[in-house]
Amino acid sequence: MEQAKTIWNWLGRRAENILALLLFSMFVTFILQIVFRYFLSLPVGWTVEWVTIAWLWGILFGFAFVVRETDIIRLDIVYSVMPRGIRRGMDVVVGLTIAAIFLYTLPASWDYIDFMMRERTAYIRVPFFWVFIIYIPFAISVAVRGLMTAWAGIRGTGPTFDTETSAETHDYD
Repeated sequence: MEQAKTIWNWLGRRAENILALLLFSMFVTFILQIVFRYFLSLPVGWTVEWVTIAWLWGILFGFAFVVRETDIIRLDIVYSVMPRGIRRGMDVVVGLTIAAIFLYTLPASWDYIDFMMRERTAYIRVPFFWVFIIYIPFAISVAVRGLMTAWAGIRGTGPTFDTETSAETHDYD
């Protein structure tokens, strides 16, 4: 069990490294775009395309593999004032609904992504399949998180975050 935990932590750090590389590549590409356009008077289109692809991958990859449940900012104004029983019911309904929507749309999403293997981006010429494929792990991650929320509501263990100590909580005292 300890070895599995070590491997899991190692994989988590590698996912963070990939996300950091995506952000770094966006920054470097943005600087290159400025240099080419304004100092060399040679506007290039691939820089905008790469930043767009890296941004898309950064958001979806980051949510699927890096963001922890406690890092997610929630609108919990209504949720936090409800009694525990109603919150449990809300967790079950919302979790199952989110999971159902993402799992239901997964085959159609895959069909679209598979179809996009035929089209290529304008400058880099990479098939759109590779641009959009990150959506599949993202959708599976969202569905799994929804099922985990619903299961926690059924078991009565509550959400995996604590409203009082989460990132979105403000201390006005």
